[in-house]
Amino acid sequence: MKAAISLLLAALAVVTCSADRIKDIATIEGGSGIQVVGYGLVTGLNNTGDSPRSSFTIQSVLNMLKRFGITPQQSILLQRTQNVAAVMVTATIPAFARAGTKVDVTVSSIGDARSLQGGTLILTPLVASDGVVYGMAQGPLSVGGYDISSLGSRSGKNLTNTGRVPGGLVLERAVPGSLASPSEVRIILNHPDYTTATRIAAAINALNGLTNAAQALDPATVLVRFPQGTTQAQAIEYIAQIEMADVAVDVAGKVVINERTGTIVVGGNVRLLPAVVAHGGLEIEIQQLNTVVQPAPFTIGTTQRVSNAIVRTQEQTNPAVALPATATVQELANALNSLKVSPRDLVAIFQALKQAGSLQAELIIQ
Repeated sequence: MKAAISLLLAALAVVTCSADRIKDIATIEGGSGIQVVGYGLVTGLNNTGDSPRSSFTIQSVLNMLKRFGITPQQSILLQRTQNVAAVMVTATIPAFARAGTKVDVTVSSIGDARSLQGGTLILTPLVASDGVVYGMAQGPLSVGGYDISSLGSRSGKNLTNTGRVPGGLVLERAVPGSLASPSEVRIILNHPDYTTATRIAAAINALNGLTNAAQALDPATVLVRFPQGTTQAQAIEYIAQIEMADVAVDVAGKVVINERTGTIVVGGNVRLLPAVVAHGGLEIEIQQLNTVVQPAPFTIGTTQRVSNAIVRTQEQTNPAVALPATATVQELANALNSLKVSPRDLVAIFQALKQAGSLQAELIIQ
């Protein structure tokens, strides 16, 4: 348990004030890309596709075959659709992408198919929110798992109702994307923060040719004004310099708890003030016993069924532990490991530390 919690805290912690490139923590306004979606069919499944109950799959197969001049009887398709699955196809196309660019797509089942393993996506048009078709997707699926069943036994790994087609979408038109103005550009932070925005502006002002050019407008936006007379080509060069500039990112201290899975993720800026923790686990076991009661000899009565319950309780007696003030993630891990409790017990302890004022971080419970 001690090693597991140490690994969780140390591996997932964010280093305080880590230096990152601006392109890794922010985006240039006008270059966010667009999302597209489409409805299609996956064929070639080994009897793991949609059942006859998925009427939209049968209708889709009929419509597809009619386009090839084939009109089969629907009664026959009801028995032959186990190799086909209806799916939704989604993708995010980057800005400035041109016709002919290949983009990965995600394919997910919308029927009752058991697995998409070994399937092939049939030519599917993908449209944006404005209804414009940006390209066609097709190709074999990469599922990244397996699901095998036989004679009532089943073995599986990961989820096989979702897969990807690498480079499956071929664009037929360019994706719109342009700089808002050749004289200035706005940098949008992925995670708004006053300190980081100010540091980004300072890092840009230290670049050659951009002295006093950047200004933090708010926690999420930094405005950069290019020198007067800057051409489009020069603006692109300036943007390339800006993206490669290093900035010391300031991350707020956060503790994220997922109570459904018992997962705890602690950020690198989380600190503890001195506190004393005494935690005892209470286990309650209730066992039901069913007995049959017979009437007394030589009496008139009926046999009755009586239910009884045996209740057992057990409480752990853990001594109180003094948690010292911590300054690093490793010190925090050592302090929590000294409690010798499970991650699920840590959920309650973190909540109590926050209420007591000892946890110097934002507590997020999902």
